[in-house]
Amino acid sequence: MMSDGSPRSLSARQLAPLGLLVLAGVLFVAFGGGHYLTFSALADNREWLCTTIARTGAAGVIGFIAVYAALVALSVPGAVLGTLAAGFLFGPWLGTVCALIGATIGATIVFLAARAGLAGLLARAGPWLRRFEAGFRDNALSYLLVLRLVPVFPFWLVNLAAGIIGLPLWIYVIATFVGMIPGAFVYASLGNGIGALIEQGRTPDLSIILQPSVLLPIVGLAALALLPVIFKRWRARHRPETA
Repeated sequence: MMSDGSPRSLSARQLAPLGLLVLAGVLFVAFGGGHYLTFSALADNREWLCTTIARTGAAGVIGFIAVYAALVALSVPGAVLGTLAAGFLFGPWLGTVCALIGATIGATIVFLAARAGLAGLLARAGPWLRRFEAGFRDNALSYLLVLRLVPVFPFWLVNLAAGIIGLPLWIYVIATFVGMIPGAFVYASLGNGIGALIEQGRTPDLSIILQPSVLLPIVGLAALALLPVIFKRWRARHRPETA
């Protein structure tokens, strides 16, 4: 928004970062990059990947994080596979950390690009969307934590929406990193056993996240994240009126 409260105009220079990300993502898919983001590709290249990581050490860890961040920034499918690969290559604990760092960096790149070009866009919309923007901004940390813990909306869409609303960077980074921890650990732990699955000619059961023993604790964490919002609204309704 402009300082006088009127919605700002969009310029090509402001939209350029987001446009470059979209173009790079389209080119990645168009030139067959998606063929490398499959479980069969991971299985076919597992020996080379393990040898490379073992030989490169810390550089291999940094390289993996960079590749993961780039894929997330391009918003191409394959985040779950990347977390599985992290668990396979580095184990459940280090794999979770690598996936979290890579995903947070990539998501933040999208967020910043969207905020630079699209922040304030909802000011052009109707009053309902403006109220939604204001409500989300007032409780940004809680709402974004819930969206990360229980991904009812696509990951890339949440990145864009947060940028359009123009959330503070620190809130976005903290909520994104913390909210992804449970899911990342589940898939990294599953990825830790991929070697045995490949030898048996099987594929991992990605629906494990929907099993009650896994999903219910995550939903419980999401409910806890909403408690501050519920309390704030309850207090506002029961606040005594001043004369």
